[in-house]
Amino acid sequence: MSFYRSRDRPLRPGEPFPLGANWIESEDGVNFSIFSENAEKIELLLYTPSNQKYPKEVIELKNRTGDIWHTFVPGLGPKQLYAYRVYGPYKPEMGLRFNPHKVLIDPYAKAINGNVIWNDALFGYKIGDQSQDLSFDERDSSEFMPKSVVIDPHFDWDDESFYNREKRIPLKDTVIYEVHVKGFTKQRLDLPENIRGTYSGLASTQMIDYLKDLGVTTVEIMPVFHFIDQRFLVEKGLVNYWGYDPINFFSPECRYSSLGCLGDQVLEFKKMVNELHNAGIEVIIDVVYNHTAEGNHLGPTLSFRGIDNLAYYMLQPDNKRYYLDFTGTGNTLNLSHPRVIQLVLDSLRYWVTEMHVDGFRFDLAAALARELYNVNMLNTFFIAIQQDPILSQVKLIAEPWDVGPGGYQVGNFPYTWAEWNGRYRDTIRRFWRGEALPYNEIANRLLGSPDIYLGNNKTPFASINYITSHDGFTLEDLVSYNQKHNEANGFDNKDGMNENYSWNCGAEGPTNDNNVILCREKQKRNFMITLFVSQGVPMILGGDELSRTQRGNNNAFCQDNEISWYDWNLDERRVKFLEFVRGLIHFYRAHPIFRRAKYFQGKKLFGMPLKDVTFLNIDGREVDEKIWNSPTQTVAFILEGSVMDEINEYGERIADDTFLIILNANPNNIKFKFPKGKWELVVSSHLRDIRQEERIVDSERELEIESRTALVYRRVEL
Repeated sequence: MSFYRSRDRPLRPGEPFPLGANWIESEDGVNFSIFSENAEKIELLLYTPSNQKYPKEVIELKNRTGDIWHTFVPGLGPKQLYAYRVYGPYKPEMGLRFNPHKVLIDPYAKAINGNVIWNDALFGYKIGDQSQDLSFDERDSSEFMPKSVVIDPHFDWDDESFYNREKRIPLKDTVIYEVHVKGFTKQRLDLPENIRGTYSGLASTQMIDYLKDLGVTTVEIMPVFHFIDQRFLVEKGLVNYWGYDPINFFSPECRYSSLGCLGDQVLEFKKMVNELHNAGIEVIIDVVYNHTAEGNHLGPTLSFRGIDNLAYYMLQPDNKRYYLDFTGTGNTLNLSHPRVIQLVLDSLRYWVTEMHVDGFRFDLAAALARELYNVNMLNTFFIAIQQDPILSQVKLIAEPWDVGPGGYQVGNFPYTWAEWNGRYRDTIRRFWRGEALPYNEIANRLLGSPDIYLGNNKTPFASINYITSHDGFTLEDLVSYNQKHNEANGFDNKDGMNENYSWNCGAEGPTNDNNVILCREKQKRNFMITLFVSQGVPMILGGDELSRTQRGNNNAFCQDNEISWYDWNLDERRVKFLEFVRGLIHFYRAHPIFRRAKYFQGKKLFGMPLKDVTFLNIDGREVDEKIWNSPTQTVAFILEGSVMDEINEYGERIADDTFLIILNANPNNIKFKFPKGKWELVVSSHLRDIRQEERIVDSERELEIESRTALVYRRVEL
């Protein structure tokens, strides 16, 4: 081996904090600091880019402050590659899995220089041994492991919106666009080829102009923590496209960098955020703190497992050989340990203060509140965030469930959080495919789900409303397939949700039947109109406005190809839908009645004769209790803009137009009697020319409403 153990280099004790590898320019060196409370010895390994099989230098961390091991190494700087070996007992039945033959990624690494190369040497035990993980593997894993990278953190930010609170976008004015870094621009032929599918591609002038023209305010970027392509996928010739398998919580994924992986990915990510901010677009990142890529007891030893398995993971109390799995991935991060919760909080603050992101969407967030088998929303993690002067000021969005018992926690997160409202998604899907649902169930979803969120100081913006997300059908596929078609994933179509509440309009998948095509186009418009007349924060799945299809695949997590990439080659049908969605978003943003900060009360306000919201039967009269509790396929309601119980930032009372919304999911036409006033049609899902009698409707006149139609009327005369 061509490495030497440091004897002559004048090492210094260094400092325990901050954790990680931190370049101190003024002292011409790097401070290394790592946590392990159960290790017996830790070695720092220094590598050169040309030889990552053998370290050039090995330095033992002899300085220990409590459970923190540290040293200062002079003469090092940015782009230095490093890793750790951690010594200690290998006793899996006691939760201890130290193996110094395994090279480990620093949990606080700010950059990682590549991907894992799968080999049996990455595992702490002998693959194929009869005793499985109770055996001990002595093969060196160094050549198969990516290395941590020391970075230069300096960047000249000029994103005024990040620093100026007045320029930040309130949650009530937010329109979220869920987007994948690579998929968004991989097929944009007007971009230089080297930046397609990268941070630079997303931040290009063309893509920023597109987002601004579309009208969205916020991009919610799918996982950008450095993640792993699981071995079973690689062996199938697939990859982890979505990225929900992190091995580090600080490093931006380097596969999305056009500049390189020696810290350049950090610079490129910062440039992306800076450009988006300067265009007035917020950046929320989808974060995965509930588990890591090391899997269950038969998984590889890449980082946390080898550094201190007993501290980092939730283990079964009666047999610590095995992991508690509330995530469906094999392990669950142990946020009841103070150093682990510190890791997560340090990571969150890093992404805000150093990377300037505006908020987070937490994957399987219920797992973060796990205390053994229970979910406790008053646990340390949520209390810590609520009192944190930095994290309490950013947007916090939960995916409010995990896969464990009691894991469905919609409505139970603290009032400072918003939640992906899965009940909204399912109710609206079922309604538009023609199911007769209780009137009050549909009405509650349209009003911001007060039956779920009202109370505990929550507002309608606790509800992130969505029809589709990365997880499931795209909007195009929702109206084109009754069944999932995930054969390309290689799991015999057994993966992905079986129930999608979808309807294909009479034909499965692609068709030349014009009636089916028209039905699908109208259904897409019905869904979008419903989304943007609902109280709460609307989120659209990136590419839905382009009629993006995944060919019926509702679990395209491993499809890094045309199945997932956005198709920008639009025909006339897709162009028209894009124009419709763009107009709808701008219409929504122009009218505060659709994005109230307070729940409707269903009563008269300010001495006015009209209620702030009124739900109607098809005869034009207000629904009574019987109808309110009965199944229906048609919902109509008036949002009264003159009695909004809200004020703007200047203390002035907000007023808006008054709108009548008619949502008819009935497969048959209906007769609807209009309420008092003169009504002008402003938005509809019709694909035909609007008839004159539909355009302006007089007071108490009866009009035939077509089947499966959404209409928005504005009152022009009382």
